[in-house]
Amino acid sequence: MSANILTIEAAKAAGVPVIENGRYTQALHDVVVAYRAARRSGSANTKSKADVNLSGAKPWRQKGTGRARAGYKSSPIWVGGGVVFGPKPRDYRKIVSKSVRRAALNKALSERIKSSTVLTVESISVENPKTKDFISLLHGLSGSDSVLIVSHEFTENTFLAARNVQWAHLVRSADVNAEDLLRHKKVILTHAALADIAKRINS
Repeated sequence: MSANILTIEAAKAAGVPVIENGRYTQALHDVVVAYRAARRSGSANTKSKADVNLSGAKPWRQKGTGRARAGYKSSPIWVGGGVVFGPKPRDYRKIVSKSVRRAALNKALSERIKSSTVLTVESISVENPKTKDFISLLHGLSGSDSVLIVSHEFTENTFLAARNVQWAHLVRSADVNAEDLLRHKKVILTHAALADIAKRINS
């Protein structure tokens, strides 16, 4: 099995509208930020003065003690008191339209094609679910660089053989996104996956 570098001409022939200027850079940035923000747990939580489990009684009388006035033990200026404007559980997700996600996918793929780091193969699979067989296959295609492998579908044996290879990531063409395309040093696309991505970009 051999891999060919996907050229700009070949990509256009496959239906991918390669972006050769600086357009859609902002769309790519917005989409990657949105993907990363969606993975944030947003579970940070602090207790305000109303949440701290302390007595609500006045610590000492208002006048006559020589000390500053104090109304409650949960005051933020005291040790053990509440936190002022501390973080609360929140949702970090950002809304990005389908057209912007589509433009970002096109931009990311275009940049990878222009850098000659996208390879195409007819198909990619291994007969036996063995990690060494999968590594041998990758070494013959792209060496030992970090690689993203995109196919229309993967066999179960291929998934099993690849699950322990940390520098390789398998993703279906229906699920691949702009961030995936930028994360690895090389991208391997099957011909069917390239057609699927072209259809997604042009839809």
